[in-house]
Amino acid sequence: MIIRKEFKFENAHVVRGCSSTRCRSSLHGHSYRVEILFESNFLDNGQMVYDFGLMKQNIKDIVDSFDHAVTLWSEDSQTYIADMKKYSQRWVELPVSPSAEQFSRVIFILVDALMQLTRTINGEKEVKLYSVIVHETATGYAQGFREDAYSELMGAIHLKDITFSKAIRDDWHDGELFEKIKTRKTFVNKESV
Repeated sequence: MIIRKEFKFENAHVVRGCSSTRCRSSLHGHSYRVEILFESNFLDNGQMVYDFGLMKQNIKDIVDSFDHAVTLWSEDSQTYIADMKKYSQRWVELPVSPSAEQFSRVIFILVDALMQLTRTINGEKEVKLYSVIVHETATGYAQGFREDAYSELMGAIHLKDITFSKAIRDDWHDGELFEKIKTRKTFVNKESV
């Protein structure tokens, strides 16, 4: 069975190297919709694959990290990157260009790492991240699956190469969220509200 939870964020970026002059040469933004899909052949004690309320915790914080932020590609002009960091409190630096395709891969890797480190408490079994869909516009989206997220052919994404600004980290319910993910600390699900 597959379940889906939707999140939203507003984000600015430049997609260098794309075919559209406007997108590759001008900072611009989108109202993103993100669909996170989980799968399992089992149901928990509440007869659910995974309680939607649990997704309002760390998973929401991960996706919300991109809200009202500028996303930067570490291979872009160092002057541009420095200026964006200087004039924006909320920024994320990625090892890949911030296209919808790469957003789906990055979010997949972040949520997948979190799920692998999460100890469940309500009888959840074999819950796996199925895919991440990132809607950049009302008519266009990218859907990333496991093989896409970890594909070296699409550009390597390692957790150590992702940086969140202090303002973003300060907004997390667990201020050490990303450090715990990178150092493989265990998370325990809390009861959802």
